[in-house]
Amino acid sequence: MRSTRTSATPSRRRRTALAVTGLAAALALTATACEGSDAASDKPGATTSQAADSGNDKVQIPGDLADKLKKHGIDVDQWKDGAWKDWDKDKWLSEAKDFVNPVIEGLWKPERMKSAKEANKTYSTKDAAADQGVSDPDPAPVEASAEKTPYHENAAPVGKIFFDTPEGSAVCSGTVVKDVNHPGKSNLVWTAGHCVHAGDGGGWYRNIMFVPAYNDYGKSEAQLTNSNPSEISPYGQWWADWASTSNEWIAGGSETGGAGAAYDYSVLHVKPESGAKSLEETVGAALDVDFSAPSATEVAKMGAWGYPQAAPYNGLKMFKCIDQPGRLSLSTTLPTMYRIGCTMTGGSSGGGWFRVVDGETKLVSNTSIGPADNTWLAGPQLGQGAEAIYQSMSKTYGGQ
Repeated sequence: MRSTRTSATPSRRRRTALAVTGLAAALALTATACEGSDAASDKPGATTSQAADSGNDKVQIPGDLADKLKKHGIDVDQWKDGAWKDWDKDKWLSEAKDFVNPVIEGLWKPERMKSAKEANKTYSTKDAAADQGVSDPDPAPVEASAEKTPYHENAAPVGKIFFDTPEGSAVCSGTVVKDVNHPGKSNLVWTAGHCVHAGDGGGWYRNIMFVPAYNDYGKSEAQLTNSNPSEISPYGQWWADWASTSNEWIAGGSETGGAGAAYDYSVLHVKPESGAKSLEETVGAALDVDFSAPSATEVAKMGAWGYPQAAPYNGLKMFKCIDQPGRLSLSTTLPTMYRIGCTMTGGSSGGGWFRVVDGETKLVSNTSIGPADNTWLAGPQLGQGAEAIYQSMSKTYGGQ
């Protein structure tokens, strides 16, 4: 979806990925207006998984999830034995209250993670023609640069999100964010709405799982052939036990972005497949979210981080782009989006956008859409609606 033009090069969603020290340092070194730091520490605990019985090779689904599945005519035993692969429309849960994502221990093995694909979506001329608002000229491309390794020292809050769709396994990017109601013990991850829900006519994706600092040392596919699992998942695997996205995305999101693109954000509450500490304690870092929705004209620089997967990338390494943001308006009836030059491709969706406020690095948006020629990225403004979703998630599930 492009702005200011009645016809445009087809565009596509960036479907699918910072320890605060590296994020702040990178922004400070690359964009002099940015500064601030934090430190990464702690590794996953060695306690038994909270969601699976270590003495049973079949995952144990909590009673509330089992009841929810039964309510929709889904057999619990069949679900955990593979019935989740049935994407029959009548069984594809879509309402906000119907999210279910029971842990299936061992499902996301390294090879399965590597085989997950980006899910590029092409935007139609009709979508492009709908742009009637104020947009700035297309930004000049900014070549994405590789993040320094190890990621846990340079970009710990950033990670990779894996999930299953009717078309197969897919990937996005996400960011560990602070939980204002549970200081120092956040289990919240920020990403894009289209990374968790298909939008209008679809439902919640399944087996949604977050890996902070995925492929910590940025190794090549050949180097990872006989790698230790800890190199792929240095902080373990974190399953979403609840997800929230905007009603606008659920009602208006589409395979071409649709009216939901300006509201394309999501918050996950996660629990470890193995371990007892919170995500923030385990990773040692998390970022505040800036819900002030500043105008693009008020911000000197924004940085986007992610794990681009579509060629020429392969999803194994973390990249970043830093640029002065511009405005992208899809319609006069929709909020204006931010846009920066960036060559990251499909797979970077959901990855956080950051800016520095009073010396502190904060998440201000996330990657949502971009053009087919991979020259820029656009992300939603995070205002009152996004804050309401965040607060509801924190208050309802944050202490679990």
